Amino acid sequence: MDIKLLVKLTSRAWALDILAHLHRGVPGRQATLLAATGAGRTAFGASLQHLMALGLVARNPGHGHPLRPEFILTAEGKAAAAKADAILRAAEVSAAGLLRKSWTVPVLALAARPQRFSGFKAGLGAITDRALSTSLQRLEAQDWVAREIDLSERVPFPVYRAVNAGGEISRVAEAAV
Repeated sequence: MDIKLLVKLTSRAWALDILAHLHRGVPGRQATLLAATGAGRTAFGASLQHLMALGLVARNPGHGHPLRPEFILTAEGKAAAAKADAILRAAEVSAAGLLRKSWTVPVLALAARPQRFSGFKAGLGAITDRALSTSLQRLEAQDWVAREIDLSERVPFPVYRAVNAGGEISRVAEAAV
């Protein structure tokens, strides 16, 4: 899975949770997955449609009622689901909500090695300055990213790297990229 797919995958709040639950063997019915994730109906439906559009989840042919279909992982979805499950298992239960934010996992994937702000921008491409700085602030507040000032250059600049649970998530997410 490349960084672009990781960015697309995490752009919906419940996508990682849905993939992880399907990987763990939760039945692919919408009601069962909805109960397992604890998501709201609208956000869950949008995430499920997003996963179908990415080709990671498909309707199980021949199973389920047209209004209550059953969903299965595609071949590409099985690999992505294993990585999603590993990412969620690496996170602390109390902070799993932070992983539902759009840019958290892609930023952590790049923070495995110390990065400057411009390094994140180059690696993530479509991210805005505001979204990146907000994401870095949230991760720093959660103590998943450490901000250090590099004084080796003429003009000092901050360098960010993943630490604690963020470091574990970063290693798993980096392996996914």
